[in-house]
Amino acid sequence: MLIGVIISLKSYGQDPQFSQFYATSLYLNPAFTGNTEVGRLSGVYRNQWASIPGAFVSYSFAYDYNLSNVNSGVGLMVTQDKAGSGGLKFTNVAGLYSYAFQIKRKLFFRAGLKASYTFRGINEHSLLFADQIIRDGAQETVESFNDNRISYFDVGTGGLIYSNKYWFGFSLDHINQPEQSLIYHVANLPIKSSIHGGYNFLLDDNSMDDEGTSITAAFNYKHQLNWNQLDIGAYYNKGSFVIGLWYRGVPFMKTFENNYNNDAIIFLAGIQTKGIKIGYSYDVTISKLYGNTGGSHEISLIYEHSKKHKKKRRQAVPCAKF
Repeated sequence: MLIGVIISLKSYGQDPQFSQFYATSLYLNPAFTGNTEVGRLSGVYRNQWASIPGAFVSYSFAYDYNLSNVNSGVGLMVTQDKAGSGGLKFTNVAGLYSYAFQIKRKLFFRAGLKASYTFRGINEHSLLFADQIIRDGAQETVESFNDNRISYFDVGTGGLIYSNKYWFGFSLDHINQPEQSLIYHVANLPIKSSIHGGYNFLLDDNSMDDEGTSITAAFNYKHQLNWNQLDIGAYYNKGSFVIGLWYRGVPFMKTFENNYNNDAIIFLAGIQTKGIKIGYSYDVTISKLYGNTGGSHEISLIYEHSKKHKKKRRQAVPCAKF
């Protein structure tokens, strides 16, 4: 019955999402690859709708490196997502590359490319079938699973234009629209597009340093088939501490199935010391699921290493860190 319901539904959006989308900047846009002084190791864990059994759990780990001599960045990213009590899970391994060049004295552009391979499947041992119930709770089902795994190649790209105070970018995922169906090969993964950007408002002369004060306003708009979503909000940065407030949804227009998309209010707190950034965010559900989900928890960790004898720092995208 479950399989029959799934294959009768339209496929609107299949990708995991992260509230701290700049903490997972390589997942957001491959053009961010190498946006560091030398190298960066990052990771994020998300538990979405923690009170619902078999909810969505996502991880993403990445490492990228700045090849300053050739104006390039290279990276490797591994993302895993588990959805539902049936153990529907995928693991994606991606290689990333970016190239940066100068447009004007204070204006730059970065272009990025991502090539990845995904392994997707279900854990049949997590499912309960009618024959098991009929046979007094038998441990094994008589159903056969000849093709409960699938793998596919995927391609994405992106670009960023930025100065020392603002940035604006776009990204495209699943350009080749790979087949992801586990059953009848009828579910091509639709192209996902994203437009994102922001602006740093400096509140004192030291705002570009670790001890400065600033406000960073940012947004991320996503579209996939018939699904739209906007994340918009701001961070307040004071020395080593960061707090943030976000809204997720599309408040003034009906999108999915002619309904208003009001998803969550997001609270964030972070700390950033020399080379290390730790962030925690909590999503308060404001949709019709309010009171039943338990919200969503997300933790991010970023470590950036730099040269001991650094020269004049190259121009990097001035985006938020969480």
